[in-house]
Amino acid sequence: MSDDAHRDGPPPFDRPFEDEDTKQRVYGAVLHAREPMTAAEIADRADCSEESARAHLSFYADLGIVIRHDGRPARYERNDDYFEWRRVSKLSRENTVDELQSRVSELTNQIETYRDKYEAGSPADVDVLEFDAVDDIYRELGDWATALEERRLHERARRKVAGSTAPSRG
Repeated sequence: MSDDAHRDGPPPFDRPFEDEDTKQRVYGAVLHAREPMTAAEIADRADCSEESARAHLSFYADLGIVIRHDGRPARYERNDDYFEWRRVSKLSRENTVDELQSRVSELTNQIETYRDKYEAGSPADVDVLEFDAVDDIYRELGDWATALEERRLHERARRKVAGSTAPSRG
């Protein structure tokens, strides 16, 4: 592949972070990991030395972005709670209580529509094989699960904003 073709398109699939610096590659490797990994495994994915990966992982662990599991060897994984906190913080900064409540209501209506359509309490309760268009059902169940998660996050943000604007008692 020519240099021009590489610059115009996405990076090669096997090295999606190759144009990033080491710190960003380590961050990307942790974000994409499906299970806890050793510093050596992360270094391999991030295309850097194990020592460099360990230094960046220590930094990310101090920030709460990754969780370090002690052991021989230590393992690291992304801290999903950190990313949820970031999302809720962003939603609460960028929206008013009314906007968040409106979105919670929209998502609740969408969720209720799915519950009625499938006569089930959650996507996990639906037997996909009872339907003909399995691909469409999986898509809708994914949308339903996403709506449940989005409503939960928007409700957390709404409570956060409402709490910060509540009059003080004293």
